[in-house]
Amino acid sequence: MAMSWMPASDPRLRDCPTTPALAAIIEARTRDLDGFPIGRVLPAIGRRMVGPFIFFDHMGPTVLSPGQGLDVRPHPHINLATVTYLFDGAIAHRDSLGSYQVIRPGEINWMTAGRGIAHSERTPPDVRAAGGPVHGIQLWVALPTAHEEVEPAFHHHAAEALPSLERDGTRLRVLIGSAFGATSPVETFSPTVYVEAEVPAGGRLPIPPDYRERAAYVVEGSLGCGAEQIDARRMAVFAPGPAPDVRSETGARVMLLGGEPLDGARHIWWNFVSSSAARIEQAKRDWKARRFPPVPGDEAEFIPLPGDS
Repeated sequence: MAMSWMPASDPRLRDCPTTPALAAIIEARTRDLDGFPIGRVLPAIGRRMVGPFIFFDHMGPTVLSPGQGLDVRPHPHINLATVTYLFDGAIAHRDSLGSYQVIRPGEINWMTAGRGIAHSERTPPDVRAAGGPVHGIQLWVALPTAHEEVEPAFHHHAAEALPSLERDGTRLRVLIGSAFGATSPVETFSPTVYVEAEVPAGGRLPIPPDYRERAAYVVEGSLGCGAEQIDARRMAVFAPGPAPDVRSETGARVMLLGGEPLDGARHIWWNFVSSSAARIEQAKRDWKARRFPPVPGDEAEFIPLPGDS
């Protein structure tokens, strides 16, 4: 998904002084993208990252009418990896490596941009013709400095390849990294964790204890932590230290994410992330001059550099 806006200030983020286990709660800022609701959580002013995660979009939920579809035209990325995960629907991914993959619920698409890649995301033709629901999460993972300019790559992981387990009635799927004694097959460049959790009413949400930075995004339902309630479309960012006690009276679907802090600050502009501001300026020039490779099968359109006509 292309990044197209960033608020000048962030009233969505608030501190939680009465609950030491919580560093902050961030509310998703929702905008409409041609009838498709997108809730952006990260980056936020005052909290740009959680571990290596620098971008968090909640896509939908929405129901597409027959003939309607998602059409994110080809656009570029550098020095990051994109992660797409769906709860419902389907999205067709194409990239400048020649990859073509329809992602469906429960699967993980991991695309390493490295020194530069272009890709598009569209509703597959059969789904567009029939219409139907679309709902999912898209993330960007910033890469460590030593790996920012790696060769671009694309990896798809089927739903059955991702480990599932249960803790005290809470169902967990380890999508990326290691948690609760299970390890995902997705290869990463730094310590990273991403877990889907389905918490029953009255149940407890286990928090991975082995990472310095951790957060929980409530997709559906609500969570309680100390004096705070975290409702749907909000992210609880936990303070460093022991795993907090988090419960749900209503039941909840939650995405746990985090990892170790990266080796320094990251610049972010449009779809470009880098430890170097000069590298982002070069990427701007390269996209404007059409020096990124085209996306096979989707060459007719592209998203212009912001500010270009």
